[in-house]
Order: sequence, then structure tokens, then C-alpha cells
Amino acid sequence: METSLYLPVKGFLEKAGYVVKGEVGGCDLVGLSEDDPPVVVVCELKLSFNLELILQAVDRATVSDEVWIAARISARGRGREADRRYRDLCRRLGVGMLGVSDAGDVDVIVASVSPMPRTNPKRRSRLMREHRNRRGDPALGGSTRAPLMTAYRQQALRCAAALSVGPLRLRDVRAAVAEAEKILPSNVYGWFERLDRGIYGLTDAGRAALERWPQPPGPKSQEVSD
Repeated sequence: METSLYLPVKGFLEKAGYVVKGEVGGCDLVGLSEDDPPVVVVCELKLSFNLELILQAVDRATVSDEVWIAARISARGRGREADRRYRDLCRRLGVGMLGVSDAGDVDVIVASVSPMPRTNPKRRSRLMREHRNRRGDPALGGSTRAPLMTAYRQQALRCAAALSVGPLRLRDVRAAVAEAEKILPSNVYGWFERLDRGIYGLTDAGRAALERWPQPPGPKSQEVSD
């Protein structure tokens, strides 16, 4: 699976000085440097080098300063990494190629030496905001079948954890999760229910979510009647 490439490539980019997280804004890997403004690097993963990987890299160029593609190196040496035309195309586009061995070693096949032009600053800003707002790195790059652990889902889970001890006023949940004022009323995942004006509780779906993604316990339940 493509997720098997994630940790080796993440380690490669971290050694280059980036803070790397997986599955951010539709990108398999996103790295931010600590510069001001930060350098944004994106890498897309596939089990083998193909045209689709090139097309993804061209799309990601609108939000990043540096684009890489990474794939397994063919055991027989007959993959696209051995095709001079494919390598030349990457060079012309400014896309770097990384080959990952079965042992997890990462080699640079084509260096990403030409910064790609940024043409979509709004999308770039959303990408950086999602990266920075996530707690840790909860998603393996290349994941396609599991629900994506976005920063919003993480915040919603923290709201659910707070409500797991019993109904609370919105302001009490907001003390633990700043975005609660938006998350509870919108109820995107169906985890919350409005019991009274400004008072929320947890639904069965919310309890099931906490079983799937356990969270630290919330604050002690408080009297919610005026």
C-alpha cells in the first residue's frame, strides 16, 4: 500500500528540516520549514512511477514551493525511474523524484531544484492552516479508506470528550475547545444534540466516535440549570 512509503519519505523530509504531516489538504505529505515565511514542500506517493503521479505533482505546484513524487523502485530495474524520458520530464517541470527500496531506503533520483510557481495563494493558505492546526500527525500519507483525521475532526472529538461526562453549557465546552461555538451548533458529524438554550449533550454517534478515537476525559460535569 502507498502508506508503506509514508514513514521513509517523512523521515527523508524531516532530515531536510521540515515538519511533516500526512494527508493534509488532499496531499499525501506536506512539510513546512521553520522559516518566516515558511517553505512549503509537498510529496505525492504511488507504488510505482506513472503519469498520474506527474499530474498530481503539477496540481500541487499551485500550493507549494517544492514538489516531490515518490514510489517504490522496481525490483527488476524496469520501472519508470529507469526511463530517461520520465526523468527528463520531471526535471523540466521542477519535480523531484524519490525512489524507495523494499528496505525503506530513500534515494534522490531527480532533485527538486527549480521552485514551482505559486498561482493559488488561497489554497496554499488553507493547506498551511490545516497543517498547523492539527495535533501531531494522525494520518498516514497515502490513506484512502479510513475517515481522514483533520484538525476539525480533532476539535470535534475534544468537544465530544468534554460532553462525555454529561450535558454542559456551550461556554464551558468553549473553555476547553475554542472552536466549540462553531462546532456544536453546526453538528457536522451528528455527535451533538441541543438540549436547551446554550446547553448541549452527546448523541450515541458521538459516544461511538469516542470509542473509535479515544480522547482524554473531559472536565467534570457541572450543574447546567440556571
